[in-house]
Amino acid sequence: MPPTQAESVIKNIIREIGQECAAHGDIVSETLVAFMVKAVVLDPSNGFNMDRTLIKSDVQKLVKLCVSRLLDSKNPSLDTIKMQVYFDMNYTSREEFLEEHHRVLESRLSSVSREITDNRACAREELESLYRKVVSYVLLRSGLGSPTDIKIVREATAALQSVFPQAELGTFLTLSKKDKEHQLKELSMIVTGIRLFNRDCGKGGEGIDDLPAIIHEAIPAITQHIDSQLQIAQDQAYRYTAILEKVTKNPLMSVELQPYMLKEALYNVRQYEIFLQIILSDIITCAQEVEMMTKQLGAQLEQLKMIVKSKTAVPTSQVFPIFISLSNLWTSFQDESVLISVLSSLTAHLERFLGTHEVLFPEKVIQDLLEEVTVKTDVCRIKEHMEDKVHLVDFRKQEWLFPETTANFDKLLIQYRGFCPYTFATTDGLLLPGNPAIGILKHKEKYYTFNNRDAAYSFAENPENYIDIIKEKAKKNAELIQLLELHQQFETLIPYSQMKDVDKHYIKPITKSETSTQTDTHILPPTIVRSYEWNEWELRRKAIKLANLHHKVTHSVQTNLSHMRRENSSQVYPAKDAGTQSLREGSTRVPRPQIYIAGLRGGQTKVTKGVKVNLTRAVDET
Repeated sequence: MPPTQAESVIKNIIREIGQECAAHGDIVSETLVAFMVKAVVLDPSNGFNMDRTLIKSDVQKLVKLCVSRLLDSKNPSLDTIKMQVYFDMNYTSREEFLEEHHRVLESRLSSVSREITDNRACAREELESLYRKVVSYVLLRSGLGSPTDIKIVREATAALQSVFPQAELGTFLTLSKKDKEHQLKELSMIVTGIRLFNRDCGKGGEGIDDLPAIIHEAIPAITQHIDSQLQIAQDQAYRYTAILEKVTKNPLMSVELQPYMLKEALYNVRQYEIFLQIILSDIITCAQEVEMMTKQLGAQLEQLKMIVKSKTAVPTSQVFPIFISLSNLWTSFQDESVLISVLSSLTAHLERFLGTHEVLFPEKVIQDLLEEVTVKTDVCRIKEHMEDKVHLVDFRKQEWLFPETTANFDKLLIQYRGFCPYTFATTDGLLLPGNPAIGILKHKEKYYTFNNRDAAYSFAENPENYIDIIKEKAKKNAELIQLLELHQQFETLIPYSQMKDVDKHYIKPITKSETSTQTDTHILPPTIVRSYEWNEWELRRKAIKLANLHHKVTHSVQTNLSHMRRENSSQVYPAKDAGTQSLREGSTRVPRPQIYIAGLRGGQTKVTKGVKVNLTRAVDET
């Protein structure tokens, strides 16, 4: 089927479903109907083949299923889808909202600006009428009072005349259209700054509300309201989670609770909690901006007072930039006021999508189901397994990230909004918060957290299996696609507010580790040519020098006396004490003589005879 024909068929189906719902007294938007059509087609239990062209019976079946689901007023799943569609249609990021708000203001002022820039007034009455239009334009652009209030118009006219007298209209009309528009905007800001300064001095400011004070009162009120609603939603989610945990341990209870749609109610409350947290984050940002702008406003007014004091004339080069700055600050206050009002209205409208809880789950039913059950908060669940970290030695192929090894650990985009995928897949849709402190698994450039270490180990063994189970579960409950941020798996159901950011969400982890590097001093031998010259004039000079040397002859003359005139010098080494030492000590000794004479005492004979005995040892024996 050609794309144009398929689009026509889809529009007819959406129109027919809307008419059927209107006939039953329920007005639904085309966006909601379109989402429901896609959700019904995705559900495998309905038997629609995405690759086959729809025949008439398929269209009738599709219309019937969509109408029945859209008219089911006691279905938490439908309330969640309505909440998601409403939030997607009415919420934009802070930057987009302010950009769109300024665009709308410019479009509203374009007709008034065109009347002024295209004017060709010549007569006095025409010039006076043109000047009044300029005053109206200044009031409309600044938003400080109504252009129909006489007092406000007089004050604005007086401020405008001080910087742009009516006599200068002739010069203004000679400018180009672009210059006229620029000057109108500049005059509007200067007049706004003058009126704000007069109001601060107590000399004017008719019709100007104390916007900073109003915002300072509004922010705590809306913040307190959102906090209270957030606490109620979290308490409900904790109680539903505790009951569902009890059901998973007792299969018989699951049959009894089937009609109550407890899981669908949990999804509804969790989605409401997520939306409230988004709005609360924007409100906090507004509060920070307002606090900063309040300080800047006070500083600018004090600076003006110091410049003006009691002077009758002040150089425009000193005060005009401050007047323009005051105007820009006040415009920012107006932007914050409108944004806070829109966020407050959005919060109030989200509450109407929670009506089925009191009908399906009265307090008595909840209390009976909570018997012998401990209700745990998300914080308590995380603290229970804070020390049960994943051991890296158990995984060689998977990559795990920890707070102490990853610099941007808190900024990583966790899949399934931080819920444990293993618990969701194995318990048929139970949402338990993951604990990043256990470790974040990186699988195919995506990051997953788990409720406990056992769940992390089981999921890491076969991640694709559990991812497919979650995808099939989301086909049956279409509200899970936005709740768990499964937009990349179901690209046709990406919310408009998140379409631009699909590719921007990926943040690479910045891992930290202790490393050291060392570089060799000289890896390769030096290749510097000392004789190289880049300057061709230097080369020319050297060439000329060498060429001139060919025509030069060196001469030398020496006389008999000249060779004695040169200075001679010699150097000697002074005497020094020197000594030597042998490696070992040695000595020599001669044998001691030992000679004895026998027979000196005599004997029996008269003649004495002596015998000389030499007992001296030989030299080589000593």
